Amino acid sequence: MIEKKDGPSRREFIETVGLIGAAGAMGAMVAGCGGVGEQYADYPWPPLLDQAPDGPVLRAGLIGCGGRGTGAVRDFLSAGPNLEIVALADCFRDRVGSCRETLREEEGVEVPDEFCFDGFDAYERLLETEIDLVLMATPPYFRPEHFEACVDARKHVFMEKPVAVDPVGARSVMASARTADGLGLSVVTGTQRRHQANYLETFRRVTRGAIGDVVSANCYWNGQVPWWRERQSGWSDMEYMVRDWVNWTWLSGDHIVEQHVHNLDAISWFLGDAHPEKAVGVGGRWRRPSGDQYDFFSIDFSFENDVHVHSMCRQIAGCTNNVSEFVRGSDGYTNCVDKIWQPDGTLSWEYPYELDEEGEKIGPRPYRQEHVDLVTAVRTNSPVNEAYRTAVSTLIAIMGRISCYTGQEVTWDEMMESGLKLGPGRLAFGPSELVRAVVPVPGTE
Repeated sequence: MIEKKDGPSRREFIETVGLIGAAGAMGAMVAGCGGVGEQYADYPWPPLLDQAPDGPVLRAGLIGCGGRGTGAVRDFLSAGPNLEIVALADCFRDRVGSCRETLREEEGVEVPDEFCFDGFDAYERLLETEIDLVLMATPPYFRPEHFEACVDARKHVFMEKPVAVDPVGARSVMASARTADGLGLSVVTGTQRRHQANYLETFRRVTRGAIGDVVSANCYWNGQVPWWRERQSGWSDMEYMVRDWVNWTWLSGDHIVEQHVHNLDAISWFLGDAHPEKAVGVGGRWRRPSGDQYDFFSIDFSFENDVHVHSMCRQIAGCTNNVSEFVRGSDGYTNCVDKIWQPDGTLSWEYPYELDEEGEKIGPRPYRQEHVDLVTAVRTNSPVNEAYRTAVSTLIAIMGRISCYTGQEVTWDEMMESGLKLGPGRLAFGPSELVRAVVPVPGTE
């Protein structure tokens, strides 16, 4: 299941840039992990406009035409005036057709035959069309390569989370993010909590000392398996795995990476975009219906200044569910989304939601807001690039997964030097040994 290679010059470049980036970009942030104020001074607050400003037509292409990709297209089209979707790409022709039909029937958008591409190389043909921006919603395994290609083609990007499934991929995204910075490209990722008014206002208050110095944190995504695919007659090994991608580690990163990255990203954010120094975790598999992943993870992440974060995620039906984050400080604590408490449990602040006609809270629309913020950045020539920090959050999740799979303590420095790369040596439909992957057993070779 794991392929290790002595990489060519790009691998050396990725490792060098990754290590320089960790020492430079992250160093100042981690240094202030326990404190408040200075480390947040240059935080790129999104404008949170209701609609992006008008401007010349922005033409977008979609890579990954499943449910999330189709949703991303609709959010993009609603983000402001003069926005068009003109090209579609996916591994599977039927996925392209389904997305195309939805756009025709529900958005009044017709994508011509000559701009609909399928196959593992579909993204390359899409990038040859006249587009300004790419929406990436493929399985995470593909994102480092696709993102590199988009940046090389000088396209603005919306990229879903997570951005990789292994350390090599995460560092590739870090390197491509630096290139995007140099080209003035805007990149928004699918960590939507950072585009929610309630999270942002809570974060703003934490930066001003509302809970004092951070001393610990907890985060959770406990739920059930979101979906799986039964293998159909005629599907090859590779087609089955790609269609059932959310349940295969080499394609999704396991649910700690694919899903729990949201919570880990929020905690990293509230700690000053910090990363842990080490991780020790446990996990296992009891009831998963397909794939090779774990059902649950529980990890202790150790940050600088002896700040510990407990991370827990589970996908087992019929259990108590919980999707949340908590950050505890010397002078109080917060749920990160809309409340702050004093140390004795007294509520000291609550986000002032607007209410509808029936008195129900009107929540933010973060999936749409991500695209409003991206289009605004492009049209105001104010580049924003979230790829590096999301690669860091992704690597935090990978770090936790590896600790649980192996039963060993894993350090951040090891992740920044690791040659671990998941997946096949060559992408092609047909038989694959990966379909017979063995579920990892901690404490064994």
